[in-house]
Amino acid sequence: MSSKKNLKEEALEYHAKGRPGKIEVIPTKEYANQRDLSLAYSPGVAEPCLAIQANPDDAYKYTAKGNLVAVISNGTAVLGLGDIGAVAGKPVMEGKGLLFKIFADIDVFDIELDTTNVDEFVRTVKIMEPTFGGVNLEDISAPACFEIEERLKKELNIPIMHDDQHGTAIISSAALLNATELVGKDLSGMKIIVNGAGASAISCSRLYIALGADKKNLFMFDSKGLIHPSRTNLDGKKIEFANDNLPADTTLEQAMQGADVFVGLSKGNVVTQDMVRSMAKDCIIFALANPTPEISYEEAMAARPDIIMATGRSDYPNQVNNVLGFPFIFRGALDVRASEINEEMKLAAVRSLAELAKKPVPDLVNLAYSEVNLSFGKNYIIPKPVDPRLITTVSPAVAKAAIETGVAKHPITDWETYEHQLTKRLGQDNTLSRVIMTKAQKNPRRVVYADAENITVLKAIQQIVEDRIAIPILLGNKEKIRALIDENNIRLSEEIEIIDPRNPANATEEDQLVKFADFLFEKRQRKGITVQDAKDMVTRRTYYGCLMVKLGLADTMIGGMTRNYPDTIRPALQVIGPADGVNKIFGMYILMSRFGPLFLADTTVNFDPEVEDLVQIAEITSEMVQQLNIKPRIAFVTYSNFGSVANGPAPVRLRKAVDILRKKHPDMVVDGEMQAHLAFDTELLKEHHPFSSLADGPANVLIFPNLSSANIAYNLLKEVAGIEKVGPLLLGLKKPIQVLQLGATVREIVNLTAISVLETLNQE
Repeated sequence: MSSKKNLKEEALEYHAKGRPGKIEVIPTKEYANQRDLSLAYSPGVAEPCLAIQANPDDAYKYTAKGNLVAVISNGTAVLGLGDIGAVAGKPVMEGKGLLFKIFADIDVFDIELDTTNVDEFVRTVKIMEPTFGGVNLEDISAPACFEIEERLKKELNIPIMHDDQHGTAIISSAALLNATELVGKDLSGMKIIVNGAGASAISCSRLYIALGADKKNLFMFDSKGLIHPSRTNLDGKKIEFANDNLPADTTLEQAMQGADVFVGLSKGNVVTQDMVRSMAKDCIIFALANPTPEISYEEAMAARPDIIMATGRSDYPNQVNNVLGFPFIFRGALDVRASEINEEMKLAAVRSLAELAKKPVPDLVNLAYSEVNLSFGKNYIIPKPVDPRLITTVSPAVAKAAIETGVAKHPITDWETYEHQLTKRLGQDNTLSRVIMTKAQKNPRRVVYADAENITVLKAIQQIVEDRIAIPILLGNKEKIRALIDENNIRLSEEIEIIDPRNPANATEEDQLVKFADFLFEKRQRKGITVQDAKDMVTRRTYYGCLMVKLGLADTMIGGMTRNYPDTIRPALQVIGPADGVNKIFGMYILMSRFGPLFLADTTVNFDPEVEDLVQIAEITSEMVQQLNIKPRIAFVTYSNFGSVANGPAPVRLRKAVDILRKKHPDMVVDGEMQAHLAFDTELLKEHHPFSSLADGPANVLIFPNLSSANIAYNLLKEVAGIEKVGPLLLGLKKPIQVLQLGATVREIVNLTAISVLETLNQE
């Protein structure tokens, strides 16, 4: 089966599984009893209705309008799929809604209009204005998209933006500003070639001119050639960029000679290396066709080492990605209740993005993208999408521009408080899961899977290989594994390494079994095992996998899918052993809450840890959290607060552990014992326990008094709150061995693999 067909099946399954689609509506107020319902609806709902009737602006106070954007399309220019129709474009609009939510906490209703009539489209959007705080127009073909946006901006009193036009323009303009600075040229004197004359190309060109480019030096090409005044077939907005400073019959190849900038918004492979070589010294190339750029990054760099290049792809430096713009632009516009998104607001977004790229890059971003610290230069001219500062940089800049240009109906006066509110919306560390995955992709390691005869594990391995997260080694019966791969259309190369410890395939594998048995006997001979025991044990996949890690044949092992948790931990302890100075290994879960990650320990191993164990659990957890470039804030949680239950065994142990930690680590943010809710309610702490080191911000690490409470808390949060989890992560071993829970999903296996790869990097 072809890779394309498998991708098709995987994408369809993704969109259909569970609740169909990618977005849902979730209540934001209580609804548990009759009193709640009487307030939410009749008769209580009459009061906000009357208040809004008296003052329409109160809709922002009493309804979701102020945080609600409509993503509206007629499906006439979808993603590169073209005119596929309104309903076929709905998955894309839902995807846009997902991006709005995860990057800027903006709620979205996607609306697909089954019309190509401009008047009908505009009329429909106009009569829905009371519902929304803003409108994101999406995937509407040119030239209709220009007229639709212009008319809606005139007729509506809320922000309107066609992202296909302005998104690429804003991001590429920021990149152009910084690239121009790096090459030491003046934008006004630079010769700019724009290949493509659609909505995005028009908007890009307009914004470049607003930033200082000279219109007479900008030459635009469409599929029929140079946009020239002599042409009689120019439709839409193309005539705006007709330029007679070159002959009408000038080809793209000729125009690029001596050019300072090439911006491609067309199709792949239309630019050659010779064309790049003909450009001016220190030229700038933005090849933004996706997924195939106008010229590949490798070809362009081979042709001219002096160039600065950007593409629309995430696997090369300087990705021009619209997600750097639209969520944060709308966030700023909504927060000041702007009546429009004007040119000044777009330019403010451009300049804020350009300036952000010049600032020191947070460790969290470096962790995701590079072995070496990212810094402003030819390979870093625009910020990365995972940069947590985007929301606190771009949104305030847009909001300020709205206020300064008089389109803000609700000006902000306290910018420090506003920035704090933006930070709280998603949490500064909400990108952790993406960071872990990206870092693993940059540094794939050898991961041995002890349960490769399991179909879920094999599906996970397929994704791991495709996403380049790790280099898998499969343990199990080769014939059975190959049969499962074939029967389930799993895309795994014939070259993937499969080892059956029970049936060595060659002399090398037989020799390896002998060496493993000798090593294990040497290590455990005074722990009650015989020579024959060692020979039998190394044919078991968990022992074999642990020995591969111990002896450097693999970097980490993932097991436990088909075994009880202790049955996988035991070989890890016997073969790998605890790290130096560690008394007890333990398990930690990461829960990806909307406020950032929560780290819970010990959730899997120690039934009733003693004081010394609790201290060590906190220390090792703290080290792991710091390795993820997050400052740990540790709360020891139980049923009492700071001695309110004087002699309870659990509170006493936690109290002693906190005292020891404070003496050993004066700079550690740690407190307890406390009830779990208090670890997050800073206002309550300030009021009743102002001495607490957690009074200035919530905890992100929870240490529990025993396994029962930790496991209950983890499972309740995971199931009731629907929080994504990573783990359990087994900590305290000399080398990383991870144990899956019975019934783990493909996603959970992939996540655990990625963070296990990350742990191997941290141990190097």
